[in-house]
Amino acid sequence: MKASTDRMLTRIKSMYLFIKRKGQVTTLELVEEFGTTPRTVQRDLNVLEYNNLVTSPARGTWETTRRRIKAS
Repeated sequence: MKASTDRMLTRIKSMYLFIKRKGQVTTLELVEEFGTTPRTVQRDLNVLEYNNLVTSPARGTWETTRRRIKAS
């Protein structure tokens, strides 16, 4: 696996675990926490949303779904 792909997957996993721990977060909180651009955070959230791992109950706010996963 390419190093850039590995970094992206690690960031997405960390982002998911951060949202799960906090309960509900804003896109801005994720930008600040992970030190990336808003566009990068949005792309990562799109991956999580596509896989039914997060949902956005209001614009710019995110929370995890009830889908169970194994995070190693």
